[in-house]
Formats: sequence, structure tokens, C-alpha cells
Amino acid sequence: MGKKGSLIFKAGGSNMQHVTSLSFLLLAYSNYLSHANKVVPCGERSASPALLKQLAKRQVDYILGDNPLGMSYMVGYGARFPQRIHHRGSSLPSVESHPARIGRKAGSRYYLSPNPNPNLLVGAVVGGPNVSDAFPDSRPYFQESEPTTYINGPLVGLLAYFSAHP
Repeated sequence: MGKKGSLIFKAGGSNMQHVTSLSFLLLAYSNYLSHANKVVPCGERSASPALLKQLAKRQVDYILGDNPLGMSYMVGYGARFPQRIHHRGSSLPSVESHPARIGRKAGSRYYLSPNPNPNLLVGAVVGGPNVSDAFPDSRPYFQESEPTTYINGPLVGLLAYFSAHP
């Protein structure tokens, strides 16, 4: 732990869902172990509540920018964050700048555009890097660039806890 590139990784799409959910569970279990005054035996070592909490915090730090790319996976957080997220409302022009209806097929030109999204979905966390810590920042790579409620929901709990317990 503590070195760049130490994100929990599970093969398949949208890895950050596993990172946020498992980190939330690690934190909850850490609190349970603390109250029970217990540790988890792991072979010849043991995992203390502090170690589990540190692992969860490390994952949050990775998401927010302490990673090999030096970028936050939360839109609008930090100097470098995803610019081309897989999100219709973020990638289409605003009604103010484009009052005409944009049909489903007509939206393809915006979806396939290499330009950054015109509308920032501030606070949304995307699927995250691939197995080699690379992030294409491209809408068609939805596994990496799509924000979802099942990624962001557990992260809210983690951020609330670490904000209250720095």
C-alpha cells in the first residue's frame, strides 16, 4: 500500500464499482473489528482495523489523483480529470447553445467527437483505469469513462467518513 498504482482491480467492465464497494466494506468491517477489539488472521499475518481503514483510504486517494497518471477520476476535482465521459447530458451541447431537438442518431457526432464534454458532470466518478493503469478518456470506452450510481454511491459513504475522521 501507499505506492502509486495500487488500485484494487477485478477484471471486467467498470472496475471502479469494485473499488468503491469493496473499500466501503473494508471500512465498515474495520469499524466492526475496532468495536469488537478483534483482528483478521491472514496466514502468518493479521489485518488490524487500522490496516483495513488504511487500505480503504488508499483507494479513495487513488480515485482522487494519487495514482500513476496523477489524475482524479472524479469529474471537476483537481487539475486533471476525465474530460470525455460517457454521459449523454455531458456530451451534448446545452439547450441554450443548441435549442433544436437532437435525436438519438444525431447525437452520434457528439458522442464520437474528440472534444471535451461541453457540460461538466461535477463530482461524478467514472469507471477508472484499465488493468495497466491506462485511461483512454474517450466516450466509446464506456467501461472506463461512464459514471454510474453504483460507483458513486459507496464513494459518498467513504468520503463522508474520511471527512469526519481525517
